[in-house]
Amino acid sequence: MNEHAVVIVGAGPTGLMLAGELALAEVDVAVLERRPGQDLVGSRAGGLHARTIEVLDQRGLADRFLSRGTTAQVAGYAGVPLDISDFPTRHPYGLALWQNHIERILADRAGELGVPLHYGHDVTGVVQDGAGVDVDLSDGRRWRARYVVGCDGGRSRIRKAAGIAFRGWDATTSSLLAEAETDEEPQWGIHQDALGKHAFRRTEGGQVGIMVTERHVGPGREPTLRELREALVAVYGTDYGVHSPTWLTRFTDTTRQAASYREGRVLLAGDAAHVHAPDGGQGLNTGVQDAVNLGWKLAQVLRRTSPEDLLDTYHAERHPVAARVLRHTMAQVALRRPDERIRAVGETVAELLGMEEPRRRFAAMMSGLDVHYDLGPGHPLLGRRMPDLDLRTADGPLRVFALLHEARPVLLELAEPEPDGVDVRPWAERVRRVHAECTGTWELPALGAVPAPTAVLVRPDGHVAWVGEGTRSGLEEALTTWCGSPAGARGEAAGAAVPGP
Repeated sequence: MNEHAVVIVGAGPTGLMLAGELALAEVDVAVLERRPGQDLVGSRAGGLHARTIEVLDQRGLADRFLSRGTTAQVAGYAGVPLDISDFPTRHPYGLALWQNHIERILADRAGELGVPLHYGHDVTGVVQDGAGVDVDLSDGRRWRARYVVGCDGGRSRIRKAAGIAFRGWDATTSSLLAEAETDEEPQWGIHQDALGKHAFRRTEGGQVGIMVTERHVGPGREPTLRELREALVAVYGTDYGVHSPTWLTRFTDTTRQAASYREGRVLLAGDAAHVHAPDGGQGLNTGVQDAVNLGWKLAQVLRRTSPEDLLDTYHAERHPVAARVLRHTMAQVALRRPDERIRAVGETVAELLGMEEPRRRFAAMMSGLDVHYDLGPGHPLLGRRMPDLDLRTADGPLRVFALLHEARPVLLELAEPEPDGVDVRPWAERVRRVHAECTGTWELPALGAVPAPTAVLVRPDGHVAWVGEGTRSGLEEALTTWCGSPAGARGEAAGAAVPGP
């Protein structure tokens, strides 16, 4: 029997990002993927938003993606472009890059970190007990893990096996996506009519990329070439002689979210935890950020430096983020309905988004730069992303994000604290402590300028867990909450790998 500390089911962007996060913490992790290989047929998702690029930058990976794609202003709401070029971030843009390239880069990174990626492994179910989880494969084999994370998509078998409810709303519209050959030249570009939006484009492989809205909501199965032809005829009066599809799928506005992201030793991330219409292009991005929130927490629990209830903060923080995504994708679907009254509402929304404050608010939301975890009252930075500031240290100039490459917490001290008896040395092996100077304005997207703190505790996911304003009040509590108890810190063997069950 194969045994690992963590088994991730699904080698999409979420699963691969999570595998890398766990490997950075030297956790014994393996990935099981049903597909025979990493190659992904079809283009699927088409890019990264600004916060996801920042998350990759925090791990020193951003350049790998930026070198393969095209930067552009990609944020928008209900068809209204939202420019973030004036936002306080090193990446005031999105990245146009197809999902197959995103997955390949993440798979290469996981391989560099020694993560075994097992393709052609079809997981049929999981059964957990007090000590771990049995993972059953379609060929009769059984794997064992201390924790299993389902990153296996909207039809997640892991979610179903764990008995986690998937609540929400059924589809009201559906569209077909395909990459195929055509005998006739199609009408290139985007076309909109009473049914919805339709489009033709050239793919990287030279085929015709097709998107066509169906007259009626399609059945919950993979579509056929005949259905594609019928949908094209209904819109264009011809099917353009479409044939030889290499990829054909159906997407809908089905909107559902897992009632819980954790059931014992089984956790969910990405589409296994939330599905919605593609409006706004937030699905892949939300999943990758799920992985970055979960990875360090699961690693600390496995290393026994943090109690198991740290995992409960994963649901508490990420569930509201996805719930907001679901709410706004439903709103955007409603605004694109072919109805004169809805069109009037859409025009009003567009007018509002042309104003400065709504533009900044919605652009920050759609780009992921405004995510705020509720860590209680306090400084505006608390629970928000740490800005990537330029620092001056004893070792020379340094960016904040460079301090996060190893996915360790960082205590950044920007002034001498008042002597109040808080001793941070018990966490020295776990928390990187940096003395630095910083000049310039501290600014957050949508909020604007905020008071400059004298110290901050930054979690491995780049969110601020504590803010010092001249004293260390609350620091010991924050360190204990997010980095484990002082006793655990003293007894921890630095760098010890987490074995399997």
